[in-house]
Amino acid sequence: MVVWQEGMNMDITIDTKMVTLLGTPLGQSYAARMQNRGYAAAGLNMLYFYTELDQAHLGDVVNGIRYMNFAGFAVTKPNKVAVLKYLDELDPFCRKMGSCNTVVKTKDGRLIGYNTDGSGFYRSLTEEGQINVAESTCFCIGSGGVGRAICSILAYHHAPKIYITDIVADAAERLVQDINANFAPVAEVVAYGDYSKVKDCDVVINASGIGMGNTVGQTPLPEDYIQPHQFYFDACYNPAKTQFLLNAEQKQCRILNGLGMSLYQGTAQIELWTGKPAPVEAMRDELMQILAEQAQSVAR
Repeated sequence: MVVWQEGMNMDITIDTKMVTLLGTPLGQSYAARMQNRGYAAAGLNMLYFYTELDQAHLGDVVNGIRYMNFAGFAVTKPNKVAVLKYLDELDPFCRKMGSCNTVVKTKDGRLIGYNTDGSGFYRSLTEEGQINVAESTCFCIGSGGVGRAICSILAYHHAPKIYITDIVADAAERLVQDINANFAPVAEVVAYGDYSKVKDCDVVINASGIGMGNTVGQTPLPEDYIQPHQFYFDACYNPAKTQFLLNAEQKQCRILNGLGMSLYQGTAQIELWTGKPAPVEAMRDELMQILAEQAQSVAR
């Protein structure tokens, strides 16, 4: 795993502020390259690295970070919920959502939890997709970590209705209950495979992971339900166009993949850790470079 590239200023000094990602597995993560490219472009004396860690020793590591030269840390599977009990304070959205992917360490060692997954999605959807959430009925396939972040931020920004379905029915039901209790009574469970409500929706979201990895070429949604006026979002960005998005594009729908969501959740993290604007274009360039390298590798 390449953490930084030639040309980046990665001199480590006594003043270098560290950031680590706590989770497992991390071999597939692009976060270190994107973050370190951002630090170099912004002239920040910071270093982002990986710590593969499950919940067994999470509390020990988090407590250790309090006494080390960290700006904070990032959190991913399987620790986004478990980490909450080790933090001193939660941002209001993070508290309502019940999941944390970003922790800021204050000068006095306090740890404050945030969630930038949702804000990254919202920025991409509204800026790149030009969607007015408050006027959009939404259908989300998938209620795991990504689906939870997406649906929670939609409710937070006053989406009038959110239909949620998942192959694990209990997960969808828990998410609907949490949204209706903590944000607004706008969420409704739909049985997996029942897509009759899709035709009534403005925004259709694939947060299931189907269409990437070993499911490339597959889609969770039969194309017969797609309507030309709709907007389709897939949290995946590798491949850039999943079958879910290709089918929607063929029906003249507007589409958007998850590259912007990934980018903007990372830029939001930098702004939380530093209080300074993040170098968005440098970080976007790094993500595009990674994808180009992967495409070349597959082509060989």
